[in-house]
Amino acid sequence: MTQSPDQSEQSEQSDRAERSALPENLLALLTDHLGAHAHPENLSAGMTFESLGMDSLSLMELVVAAEEKFAVVLPEDALDLAPSSTLAEAARAFRNARAV
Repeated sequence: MTQSPDQSEQSEQSDRAERSALPENLLALLTDHLGAHAHPENLSAGMTFESLGMDSLSLMELVVAAEEKFAVVLPEDALDLAPSSTLAEAARAFRNARAV
């Protein structure tokens, strides 16, 4: 089934809005941490860490890297992130981070 031009434009706008919902620092950290496996334009809020090839260990490494790189302490719920967590859930944790 093909999309009409209007549907295609709406889909693109939705994708852009979803990406803009992710903090720039999270996008930068993910692209740095994952290297060539992730490009910011391909990341969306609904994606899971698992879909990016991350397991629980690499997720904890990401949390530690975030705290070190941005001099913040992520809230306790960031430690509850699992490979099945979405980038939107991680974005919430980033928004609630406090400076050290």
